[in-house]
Amino acid sequence: MQEFQYEVFDRQGRRQQGRAEAESAAELVRRLAGDGQTVVQLRPRAVGKTLRRRLGGQERLVALLELATLLESGVPLGDAILAQQRGSRHPQLAAAFAVMGKALAQGQSFPAALKDSGLSLPDYVHQLAEAGELTGHLAQALRQAVEQMECDQRMTAEFRSALTYPVVLVTAGAAAVLFVFAFVVPQFSNLLEGEGDLPLLAEAVLRTGLWFNNRSGLLLALVPALAAAAVFLLRQASLRQRLMDALAALPILGDWLAQADATRWASVMSAMLANRVELMDALNLSARGVKISSRRTSLERAAAEVRGGAALAEALEKQDALTPIGCNLVRVGEQSGQLAQMLRSLARLHEESGARRMKRFLNLIEPAAILLIGAVLGTIMLGVILAITSAQEVVL
Repeated sequence: MQEFQYEVFDRQGRRQQGRAEAESAAELVRRLAGDGQTVVQLRPRAVGKTLRRRLGGQERLVALLELATLLESGVPLGDAILAQQRGSRHPQLAAAFAVMGKALAQGQSFPAALKDSGLSLPDYVHQLAEAGELTGHLAQALRQAVEQMECDQRMTAEFRSALTYPVVLVTAGAAAVLFVFAFVVPQFSNLLEGEGDLPLLAEAVLRTGLWFNNRSGLLLALVPALAAAAVFLLRQASLRQRLMDALAALPILGDWLAQADATRWASVMSAMLANRVELMDALNLSARGVKISSRRTSLERAAAEVRGGAALAEALEKQDALTPIGCNLVRVGEQSGQLAQMLRSLARLHEESGARRMKRFLNLIEPAAILLIGAVLGTIMLGVILAITSAQEVVL
């Protein structure tokens, strides 16, 4: 749960302020609207004074949601932009809305003003804004963009949550192994100087412990250096893509990532088509959000076949870009003229299936990590015990 501060107009048209907890900004807006209140400003509650920070994705999402709500309430676009500029607490948001307001005053369209604002937004937000302005449903288009951004953020958060616990578990296990090698095993290093041959495992464990002990300062210095190098490398788009493709090849995690990609593609496609974006533009735009390169390539090839005159369902099936159920839903949507609704159903179907796969992955990764760490520590202890036993046999 997250706490929000909000300003609303109640049923009598009076401006009210308050605080409330909700899972997301969209949920709170829906709750307040159900009570007959019109939200004019909504932001996460700041706890204490904080240093200047980078503009987060949640703040951009809330800003667009507030703008869509104002427009749905009949506030003119220029007034809504001005209200957002004055109500934004983050200076980057205030500056972005100031740029938008100036651009609109000079006669530019809203999509052009949004691009000039400097806000880092997904490509489909700009496309939906353009489609919404052309069809006269800008508020609805912005709300659908917000819903899609929420979906993207939810899937990203689930992915990070799924990997956080295994990473912490493996890191703690590696730290325990390093501690044993560096500080415990060297206490038995005198056994290497005794008469008689030690078992191979015992000698390997003791000599490895001595090696770690003699280079403990260097190893401690390498830990922050390796962490910094990992952060730097993960910021490289090409390396992140290779890592994603490698994870997608794994048995259970790969299936979950494929489900997440299918959810993202179907959801963006549905939002695009619902706002009357051309099919080819929607196909090209939705393919950009796909994370796995092989699936992205399949979708791009399917788009090329559609451009050549093929039906969408046939092209997707030929390129193996969707599951058979997904292709059937697309085929039904094409035949009934309800492709956007069918794609929305497909997105929900994949999202539910992906959640089940994620739970299965988490249920397997915990015992696997524990077994791996236990096996390594057990091997070390076994080597030390063998060394002590051999030394006692020599004495006797």
